[in-house]
Amino acid sequence: THTHTQEKIVGASTNWSDHQQAMAERVSLSSMLAKSQNDLPAKRMKDSYQEVHLPLGSEPQLREKYLTFHNTVRFGRILEDLDSLAVLISYSHTYNEALKRSPLSIVTALVDKIGKSLNSDAKQHIIYPDCDIKFTGHVTWVGKTSIEAKMHMSQFRDGAYAPVLDATFVMVARDPENKRAAFVNPLKPEGPEDEKLFQEGEANKSRRVDLSTASLLKVAPTDEERKIVHSLFLNTLDTKTVSFRSRVLPPNSVWMEDAKLKGLEICHPQERNIFNRIFGGFLMRKAYELGWANACSYGGCRPSLVAVDDILFQKPVEIGSLLLLSSQVCYTQGKHIQVRVHSEVFDPLTRQHNTTNVFHFTFVSDRDVPNIIPNTYGESMLYLDGKRHFNQTVEN
Repeated sequence: THTHTQEKIVGASTNWSDHQQAMAERVSLSSMLAKSQNDLPAKRMKDSYQEVHLPLGSEPQLREKYLTFHNTVRFGRILEDLDSLAVLISYSHTYNEALKRSPLSIVTALVDKIGKSLNSDAKQHIIYPDCDIKFTGHVTWVGKTSIEAKMHMSQFRDGAYAPVLDATFVMVARDPENKRAAFVNPLKPEGPEDEKLFQEGEANKSRRVDLSTASLLKVAPTDEERKIVHSLFLNTLDTKTVSFRSRVLPPNSVWMEDAKLKGLEICHPQERNIFNRIFGGFLMRKAYELGWANACSYGGCRPSLVAVDDILFQKPVEIGSLLLLSSQVCYTQGKHIQVRVHSEVFDPLTRQHNTTNVFHFTFVSDRDVPNIIPNTYGESMLYLDGKRHFNQTVEN
């Protein structure tokens, strides 16, 4: 239903054979884009409010699509639904009353965080396969061309809806051809609750800028992190040879090199969004499933998801691409496993590789897992990056 609503709002075809003509018509909407944000009417948070029901309890046929072999809910499917809902919320915010459709292309820029609902008493977000689900959400912050959408998922249990998880997505607006940034309606908070959400959005943006500035791909690790790397190195030295080169794996440990899992997807037209690119939710589902399988094989038992953090969509994925996914267990602590999934597009004709996404997942096992041990400097940086993401998840 999301797709059909979006099709109506955007005016693109969901039918592959009609797609080119529909997109040609959309290009003509470029003239309707605002020249500045001030030209657009301000919207309230409640203008973009959406409530969507997923009747897993009352529709067994629908349930089939969401079930795992172990009769649990496929979390990858929930990721797809959240992504669709975030787009729908963003379109509701930017809906043009006069045009009765939107000249914007709205795409997922990043998933800031998906984690246990703050209102939930449960230690983990257990999703039941035979109970109805409700998603709600609205815009909570906007920049000039970006939109933050917060969503909540709850499930009907014992006669009432109980909170399960919260999600924060950042979407960006583009022109009808998805080639350059476009302005979005400003947001006008009403009352203290709206104001608080808007301030949180501002804080989220500042935090993302700080994290990007402190990235280990740009600057050296902190003093404390350097000590951690050195003690990991000292723990692997062979006491018999006392050499920098001779390394020994400590007990109950696994070399990082041996904790990888790779996958490949051929990007077929079926998985596209209405802009003729591969649907972000599909990419998230595939990355999640690979990350889960890696955590499962590493810990030797079925892990549960704790949080999804900081998914950055760097480039759109074209139909027909070969999508290479590689997952790496990069940090462990007690029962927790931090997995990083890197996705890149490979063009077999030009032999070029381009990174499209990086995903971070935190899993928990029902028993202590082996320690992951980096061997090279590059792996040590992956370890520290994983530790940073893990700490952020646990602290919040």
